[in-house]
Amino acid sequence: MPETGITLCFAFILDLLLGDPRYRYHPVRLIGALIAHLETLLRSRGADGRGGGLLMAMITAGFTLLLFWCIGSILSWLHPVLSSLFDLFIVYSSLAIGDLLRHVEPVASGLEEGDLDRARRALALTVGRDVRALDRWSIARAAIETLSENFVDGFLSPVFWYVAGASLSLPLGLRPASGGAALMLLFKAASTMDSMVGYKSERYLRFGWAGARLDDLMNFLPARISLLFLWLGALVARAGSREGIVIALRDRLKHESPNSAHPESFVAGALGLRLGGPTVYPDGRKEKPWLGRGGSEATPAHIRRAMRLVRASAWMVILAALFLSLI
Repeated sequence: MPETGITLCFAFILDLLLGDPRYRYHPVRLIGALIAHLETLLRSRGADGRGGGLLMAMITAGFTLLLFWCIGSILSWLHPVLSSLFDLFIVYSSLAIGDLLRHVEPVASGLEEGDLDRARRALALTVGRDVRALDRWSIARAAIETLSENFVDGFLSPVFWYVAGASLSLPLGLRPASGGAALMLLFKAASTMDSMVGYKSERYLRFGWAGARLDDLMNFLPARISLLFLWLGALVARAGSREGIVIALRDRLKHESPNSAHPESFVAGALGLRLGGPTVYPDGRKEKPWLGRGGSEATPAHIRRAMRLVRASAWMVILAALFLSLI
């Protein structure tokens, strides 16, 4: 499957260099608009419980795959190169490691310059918590936490499903790159549903259940595999690879989420920090457990180390995917 490796490698480089493309018809924005429309429609029909949420999840996933297949088929009929470029565009649009690093960097520089307001504004672009009352230590911890968690959500999981889709396409006689892009897009649909309706509030506890569970399911294996790639990245970045594994094995199941504590606990151990703890969101305070056994006073230097760790781990993921595409 050389084409799958080439497509993924080009998409990764584009993401690092250019970041996520911003325009009205971005695939994730279109998926988000579909979810919002379906929620309004289903609630107006009285389908605002688990059944309505399940129907929304099924329609969102089915329509996303159908539209991808229709556009890809038309482009393939016009010229195979157009279909390959469409696959590259979808894969590039589904990776978010470049923007993640780009958004965290001004948090570190703001703290280094003593500009807490600038650091808070930059942090607010990447986290859902209330940043107004955060001190410099809490700002740094939050930046490291979003780096570690989104390494899985925004990068490893999409790559995992791309490789899985490409592999499943071979016995079906389909183009591997298209099959990989299709499952990658399906993951982005699940992730978008979770970010829009996957809350445990009174409004979404039942309606958002199906979308949240689908996101948990699709992140389940990548979250656990992340420990391998973070360990390899820690070796390259000269972080605490051994302590990262020790803390991850101890703390990876402490969070309410079945997946998020895996990468977060590794990074806490690798950096010698405590992450997590009580967190204030716009709808109230949430008592999260602490991960790690170091101090809780994270600094801009810790953010820089976490960025190097995540960047190195991302390269390990890409190298592994290229290797699999060749064999």
